[in-house]
Amino acid sequence: MGLTPGGVRVFGRAVAVCAILVAAAPLSARQDNRVDGRTPTAPELSAPGPFAVGVRTLTAVDRDRVDVLKTKAGQPAARADRTFTLEAWYPATLAAGQAPGGEYRTTTRDPGVAIVLVGRAVRDAAPMAGAAAPLVVISHGYPGNRLLLTHLAEHLATRGYVVVSIDHPESTYTDLQAFASTLYNRALDQRFVIDEVGRWSAPGSGHAFAGRVDVSRTVVIGYSMGGYGVLNLVGGGYRREAASFPGAPPNQLLLDRAAGTPAYEQARDTRVKAAVAIGPWGMQVGYWDAAGLAGVRTPMLFVAGSVDDVSGYEKGTRAIFEQTVNADRYLLTFVNANHNAAAPIPAPAEAYRFSEAQKSFPFTHYADPVWDTVRMNNILQHVVTAWVDVHLKDDAAKRSYLAVVPQGRDAVWAIDRDGVAQATHTYWKGFARGTAVGLMLEHRAPATSR
Repeated sequence: MGLTPGGVRVFGRAVAVCAILVAAAPLSARQDNRVDGRTPTAPELSAPGPFAVGVRTLTAVDRDRVDVLKTKAGQPAARADRTFTLEAWYPATLAAGQAPGGEYRTTTRDPGVAIVLVGRAVRDAAPMAGAAAPLVVISHGYPGNRLLLTHLAEHLATRGYVVVSIDHPESTYTDLQAFASTLYNRALDQRFVIDEVGRWSAPGSGHAFAGRVDVSRTVVIGYSMGGYGVLNLVGGGYRREAASFPGAPPNQLLLDRAAGTPAYEQARDTRVKAAVAIGPWGMQVGYWDAAGLAGVRTPMLFVAGSVDDVSGYEKGTRAIFEQTVNADRYLLTFVNANHNAAAPIPAPAEAYRFSEAQKSFPFTHYADPVWDTVRMNNILQHVVTAWVDVHLKDDAAKRSYLAVVPQGRDAVWAIDRDGVAQATHTYWKGFARGTAVGLMLEHRAPATSR
């Protein structure tokens, strides 16, 4: 949430006072920085799946990429290697006596504050043998890091997916640089990571993932600027005018990814079977129009807060949802939530410590003023699980979790004392009574065949 994509905004004096009071409480009374919390009313598919989870940190290098930050106006594009740190979660086989669980050492939104997150994954556990698993790629906001959506990554790994989350260079808490780099590189980073995992997964590669990942079945999930990249990755060409916007990359480099550019139009990645864009940035400031969005034919799940003041809602995510007319698409809305709807992990305990200089900045990077983060995380896990199972596992039965009364408040709970659903029962499948209130899940069919 905030004034920059994936950034933050202070809620006001009331939150500042609240933050002081919370900071005064004993650390153990607040939270233990777990990323895998689940509330008693969490929807059905947010429950962990049957697999133990391993995690490992990997590096990859894209050789000779355009270096936006060193490119000068009117001069040839500078080029340099682009190095990535990746976090990969996967179904694992634990050693005898090895218990689930482990730590992630990282920073808060304030890069000077080190933290330890706790989850269910076991560091460097052996990948489970068997058929190759589908791939999920996760792309964070600006700024963010590869651990910002760890709750979702671990969950999907328990459900049988290999999940790879990206530290986007020049866009993380610790190396934040000019916005032009993120504008140019997001979709390219996402595609590179799919390519690199494909290379690792090739039989005989010698990598731990050799034979373990099927990149021909990929879903890409992006939050904020990650969602911006996802849209462009799957066919949403930028408006040509965007290449000249203030702060855009020099020499109109965005024309390489603009609607109507022949090389871009021909570069559709058929490995990406579906995508998720959470609060995607850019529509509200003119990076797309209806003509560009018509190029999206990949099934899309959009997620947003209805009062998102970073990416916009009516003129932002909802407008994208309505104008991607050639895609089968859904929009999950958290009513009255802001830009942090569903995606970030719960605010770490260290982020509760109020700083007069920062005006509670680290806390508001993660939290929403209205919704509980763990509850939103659980709802996102539920809906995304149904989405990826439909598109990566051809699990048609999961469509029933998406075929719901659009307004959660209008759904009817009609289950008798024996647990039998009556003819009038229309409640969202997998949700406990009363828990769909405040949610909307809408569907639009594509105008044309793919």
